[in-house]
Amino acid sequence: MRKIEHIGIAVKDLGKAELVYQKLLGVTPYKREIVESEHVTTSFFRVGPNKIELLESFNEESALSKFIEKRGEGIHHIAFDVPDIQKEMDRLKKEGYQLIHDQPKPGADNKLICFVHPKSCNGVLIELCQEIKDD
Repeated sequence: MRKIEHIGIAVKDLGKAELVYQKLLGVTPYKREIVESEHVTTSFFRVGPNKIELLESFNEESALSKFIEKRGEGIHHIAFDVPDIQKEMDRLKKEGYQLIHDQPKPGADNKLICFVHPKSCNGVLIELCQEIKDD
């Protein structure tokens, strides 16, 4: 793992949360994106080398909706940049970590993603992110 790629924050109302973080960080979001596979709309902010991802669910049955129902709004996950997601997934499996996905899948912000179950990481949901290279 090379660095923290972003911190994901679960929100109930993306528009309201964008205003909060826009005032807090002093910048506007650089991207809004729908991730159908996760049933979320995301909004990304960049401050220096750091990124914040706000996530709002558009499906009451999604994992994010269940997270907010159980824990409320707040930090949802920490994402790490990896050079080779499949290699990192294989390494973590060998180390005994429980992965939520068997294969990497497309995520927001031009990334392949995979989540590591919070039970394997002291209650923290970890996301692996690999930049999708345009050939």
